[in-house]
Amino acid sequence: MTWDTVIGLEVHVQLATQSKIFSSAPTAYGAAPNSQACLVDLGYPGVLPVLNKKALDLAIRFGLAVNATIDRASRMARKNYFYPDLPKGYQISQSDRPIVNHGTLNIQTTQGNKAIRILRAHLEEDAGKSNHEFRPGQSGMDFNRAGTPLLEIVTEPDFENAEEVVAYLKKLHHLVRYLGISDANMEEGSFRCDVNISLKPAGSETLGIRAELKNLNSFKFIEGAIAYEIERQTDILEGGGKVIQETRLYDPDRDETRSMRGKEDAHDYRYFPDPDLLPIVVTDSMIDEQRNAMPELPWVRSERWQSEHKLSQDAADQLIRDPKRADLFDAIISTNTSLPGKLVANWISGDIQALIQRKDSSYDALPITAKTLAELLSLLANDSISSSGAKTILEALWESESTPTVLMEELGLAQLSDDSELNAIIRGIIDDNPEQSADFRAGKTKLMAFFVGKVMKATKGSANPKRATELITQLLTDKP
Repeated sequence: MTWDTVIGLEVHVQLATQSKIFSSAPTAYGAAPNSQACLVDLGYPGVLPVLNKKALDLAIRFGLAVNATIDRASRMARKNYFYPDLPKGYQISQSDRPIVNHGTLNIQTTQGNKAIRILRAHLEEDAGKSNHEFRPGQSGMDFNRAGTPLLEIVTEPDFENAEEVVAYLKKLHHLVRYLGISDANMEEGSFRCDVNISLKPAGSETLGIRAELKNLNSFKFIEGAIAYEIERQTDILEGGGKVIQETRLYDPDRDETRSMRGKEDAHDYRYFPDPDLLPIVVTDSMIDEQRNAMPELPWVRSERWQSEHKLSQDAADQLIRDPKRADLFDAIISTNTSLPGKLVANWISGDIQALIQRKDSSYDALPITAKTLAELLSLLANDSISSSGAKTILEALWESESTPTVLMEELGLAQLSDDSELNAIIRGIIDDNPEQSADFRAGKTKLMAFFVGKVMKATKGSANPKRATELITQLLTDKP
């Protein structure tokens, strides 16, 4: 029998707030265990939660970005279940009135474009974290993460394969970073995904029993987990068995999923409105404020670059992967609008990116301004310096407060473009190499590299290679 794969996603995004969703405790990652958990986070009797407005604002911003409906009167609920790292015995979340409803995110795969429906995105608090390596045979509880604001983004079961899932997750990952609502650091757990997957007979409208793959935080692991789970469920169904509704964990070392616990349905959580929190009233001004704060969306930006600056899709994609890298491109171009977009894009994604990596730095800490980089690339674009000279100046600018023009003069990197001087040098090289000159005239044009190399050596790298090539061609095609 042939089976159709049906996949839906629940993505948990930690929101970029300085304090937790219902308390003033800090949210910085990497602090000593239990040093950032206050009485509210730990569920002590008598304490009261207070909603962090910043978390609400960021949720609204996300909803606007995916063209969703913002609920004007959403509310918080208590989701009741026991887990060691959930100190209150319930999680404050949203059930029947989520803040964001019915959005869309378009993806591109090898099969073409597809619209993925976002059913909802709701606010909730994160749980703590169990540490099973604290002491042999014991588990330690770190409640630093407890109460960290989460936006859980739930899709309809619109995915048919792992390629679509990864395309959606990568686009969503870019989006939340561009919006400034999360750093989406997968290694730190700021962006993690639950995958609900089931199989049904090909063409059938009846969905199969689903298994949930929990807390996947790597695109590679997600692909592996989905591939294994499809094979596992196929073997069960074709063997006459029934898939069990359960939560499973993926073991990347063994490339397999294993059962964690039975999967609950919504009624098992006994949701009810949280009596300590009032309904959330969203006003027009709150929505307008987030709409005005929203940056240009990454796919809109990419299309603009392709249209205005003639960038290829690949070049735009390289820039768009990092919001700060994309900002640098726009800043350089705005400083000098005559610069070729392709030149700027190639240098940002190439030499500038490589230098940042060698210095173990980031675009945030780049000590070279966009204005300075625009000046450097202008010198390169008008042939005042060679590409190698530009690279030398770029390295020097990391430690210098000088300008590219001054460094060009100080380092003797000004490119020689005077035809009369270049002609004299080239004639001398031709006269000194009669055998190679004769071979070139006889059709061995690969010798051009030999002559250009001689010119660059004679001029200590200051010759314009393009102009030198043109003059060599002219002189060698003349009759001796």
